[in-house]
Amino acid sequence: MDEIEVSLTGSGRGPRSEVLAVGGGNSCETVRSLLPRGLLNSCPAGVASCPASSCPFRSPRWPRLTLQESVLLLGPRPTPSAMEFSELIRTGRAQAKLLRGPEVPPLHGTLCVTGHHLLLLPGPQATSDLWLLLLRSVDSIEKRVSGDSGTITLRCKDLRVLQLDIEGVEATRDIARSIEALSSLESVITSFPFFYRPKGLRLGDAWHFHPPERYYKRVARETNAWRLSEVNEDFSLCPSYPRAVIVPRAVDDDALARCARFRQGGRFPVLSYHHAPSGTVLLRSSQPLTGPQKRHCAEDEELLWAVLAGARPGARGFILDTRSAQAAKQARVTGGGTEARAAYPGWKRLHRPLERGRPLQESFVRLVEACGYLEQSTDCWRSRLEACHWLGHVKEALSTACLAAQAMEREGACVLVHGAEGTDSTLLVTSLAQLILDPSSRTVAGFQELVEREWIQAGHPFQLRCAHSAFSHARPKHEAPTFLLFLDCVWQLGRQFPLSLEFGEGLLLALFEHAYASPFGTFLCSSEKERCLCEVRTRTHSLWSGLNQPKEQRKLRNPLYVPSPLAIWPSVEPQSLRLWQGLFLRWTRPNLQR
Repeated sequence: MDEIEVSLTGSGRGPRSEVLAVGGGNSCETVRSLLPRGLLNSCPAGVASCPASSCPFRSPRWPRLTLQESVLLLGPRPTPSAMEFSELIRTGRAQAKLLRGPEVPPLHGTLCVTGHHLLLLPGPQATSDLWLLLLRSVDSIEKRVSGDSGTITLRCKDLRVLQLDIEGVEATRDIARSIEALSSLESVITSFPFFYRPKGLRLGDAWHFHPPERYYKRVARETNAWRLSEVNEDFSLCPSYPRAVIVPRAVDDDALARCARFRQGGRFPVLSYHHAPSGTVLLRSSQPLTGPQKRHCAEDEELLWAVLAGARPGARGFILDTRSAQAAKQARVTGGGTEARAAYPGWKRLHRPLERGRPLQESFVRLVEACGYLEQSTDCWRSRLEACHWLGHVKEALSTACLAAQAMEREGACVLVHGAEGTDSTLLVTSLAQLILDPSSRTVAGFQELVEREWIQAGHPFQLRCAHSAFSHARPKHEAPTFLLFLDCVWQLGRQFPLSLEFGEGLLLALFEHAYASPFGTFLCSSEKERCLCEVRTRTHSLWSGLNQPKEQRKLRNPLYVPSPLAIWPSVEPQSLRLWQGLFLRWTRPNLQR
């Protein structure tokens, strides 16, 4: 039996310690990696062991925080120095039994609460390993007490449902309160990725794998019509874009600045993908701010004209709006709108409405609820499944991506995709269209680059969209499973074309889990600006460094993969789309996954 002393210094009460009894194997080493710097934060900004000289919130080289960013990154309440993790831990340990679902034997041992984890330490005679749960992965918590014991039910963001049977009523209540408080901390810089120091990985590894410059070099080999601009170097032009973007060579940075003022959130049209076989491009942006007065922007019109001029001779363009025509028209009332046909010669506007926001989140919630009623008759269960309309969202997303891909591949047209903000359904369409057309994006490395470039660097607000999963009792505010919908669409592609993707279901499941709760920093924050402010790239490990370890690669690769230069055109007929059982049923009915 090993013992580990963990500092639990709490302000105002003096230092104290707790000793965790750890039995068997290298469990001691595991716990040390969980708490490499203890539970006390010394930085005023909440970063563990942060010297004042390099504190991200004292350095003048970083952009200033807006009020919204301050609340998001630091949380609405004081973060540690004023409030230590230990003050939120009402009871540090208790004897418990853990039930993890059907066909999995229960675990008995000592339940311990740390600043970021639940640990179940089995007894000295047990053969099972140390069990860990990242507290950020808890979506909702329920407690019940009866007699001299209690039960805590944890519903997790990865759709697991866990039950803890705990000895003692007060211990049950205190542990439930501790889990609820620690799992709902809103500060980014007190989250576990800033503490995680796994063996074999170095800080900074893999963050350089997918910079914008890398993709630009590929584009530059295929065409001279585009350039890499650092007009957004300080994020002042567009807070949700990366520092560098690919734009038409004929458009200078001053014109880009005026374009940014004409687009919602500053998201002016930038290159997403160059399709070399047809010489056409895929672009993304946000809606133009035409408003009730039907404003124009000469520089924005010139930018889209330059796109066509830089493509093959006689090229035309499609503006693919992911809102309905009625919604786009109504957006003018609040200052938004659409591109006027007369102002953008050569471009034709198409509307392909895709659900986003609350309707998408509610569909996800209903789907997870339906997957919990498998005991019902087949007809009844199928009726519940159809009523949630999740597969309808999958069909609409794939159909819209196919439309964009067909316009480029078969009609030789350029395509601009946008909705309102350009950070959700826009990215869904551009990334799926690339998977359909581009064989390199169907490799393991290419798919990682696609996720990094089209979702993370492109400004999908992961911190907001993935704040809760399907079990939270809180009323949805900004949550929406847009990224999960993308992963489901990719899974459908892999099922219909089993030889075409170098990666398998394991990589998609890993990305789903890490997007909602992760020890890595890759999915932290909602933009590159916020990651810069938090120094995510220098203070946390990249998910790609973990997934690219040889042991992990062997598990994630598709053994049936055969490279092909051809596009893959999925069927979106109802009989061709399936429920992703490997995700939605993996915890409740593991034997039904395939």
